[in-house]
Amino acid sequence: MFAAKHFRAKAEESAEALKSTVVPDEIHKLQRSKQSFSDLAQNETWLADNFDKMIRSRTEDEPAGKRLEENAVAEIEEHILRRLGAAVIMQWNTIPTKLQRELFDTAGSLGDVRQTTELRGQIARFLHDHKDKENPAGCSSGSTPEGKPDRA
Repeated sequence: MFAAKHFRAKAEESAEALKSTVVPDEIHKLQRSKQSFSDLAQNETWLADNFDKMIRSRTEDEPAGKRLEENAVAEIEEHILRRLGAAVIMQWNTIPTKLQRELFDTAGSLGDVRQTTELRGQIARFLHDHKDKENPAGCSSGSTPEGKPDRA
């Protein structure tokens, strides 16, 4: 609240100076100054009143234990996602074609929209390169991620 009080005091100084001038340019300048300091005071008050509701990025002064805990959770989640992804690839040719298409489309649309085409190509090549290596006991549907017969 110190900043809000400081800005209110500056706004009051501008208001007092307005009383003692008749110069149009100076009046305009002091009016803008008073309004600016009043707005800044309101902003500071709002920030102080709503601090607990704001979304903040992590900072260096955040407790190290909390950062480590969040990093550990992120690593566990990444490990789980890798395992799930590997399981999907291992069972890819046993998954119905419609679901293959949906999984392919969803995976290809994640991330930056500008890189969607490139990502879809990479995913298609990966699936094609791994379709027989990861198959359980020769279960091959002979289809691409798009569900089209593989002519290769």
